[in-house]
Amino acid sequence: MFAKTTLLSSTFRIRGAWSSLLGFVLFCLCLLLFRVWLTGRLFFLFLVWNLFLAIVPYLCTSFLRLRRWRNMRTIPFFTVLGCWLLFLPNSPYIITDLIHLQNELSVFPWYDLFLVFVFAFTGLLFGILSLWDVYQMLQERFSEAFSKVCLFIVCFLCGYGIYLGRFLRFNSWDVVSDPLALALAIGNSMGEPRMWFVTLAFGGFLSLLLLWGTAMMRTIGRTVSSSSD
Repeated sequence: MFAKTTLLSSTFRIRGAWSSLLGFVLFCLCLLLFRVWLTGRLFFLFLVWNLFLAIVPYLCTSFLRLRRWRNMRTIPFFTVLGCWLLFLPNSPYIITDLIHLQNELSVFPWYDLFLVFVFAFTGLLFGILSLWDVYQMLQERFSEAFSKVCLFIVCFLCGYGIYLGRFLRFNSWDVVSDPLALALAIGNSMGEPRMWFVTLAFGGFLSLLLLWGTAMMRTIGRTVSSSSD
């Protein structure tokens, strides 16, 4: 009975989160459609695909939560978690799409800046929430310190993933479709100063966001607990 109640409450929390997040997605699409109507061009349409890829990590962690991940078999659990890790860099990756503002097809600089910003913010939001989900899962099995260390490592792996995507033009699925080329590129990139800059910059940024999000969640939790008492 307790397990069913916990699953039901978890389902309602996930549905509530998705309702709010879909509002952000809808706003992104409305901004993009208005630009298409205004200019008659589909230049920024790639943002829709990038946003979809950014949502995949949160889809993975939502699936794990709804499927009662504690009771899942080891192989399915780590398969989903592996997909989460592979697609996670796509969430902050949209920030790098700001580079397209230099394109000659970006004819409304301020509107285009706002458009990319909203898409990037929405993608980042999905990524941070999925990180928080994994953090909670880790905390249930390991210590808080170990859980934080794991996620900080993931944040810097994300930074490296952004480098692979933006500068070397690899995709998340290249781990399966072209593993040899990916492995060679990773080996060759170790001596590249730009790689270290992008990895540390984005990894540090995501780590700070994660620390801030953790502190906020704790504050909200304490507020809810004190108000219920």
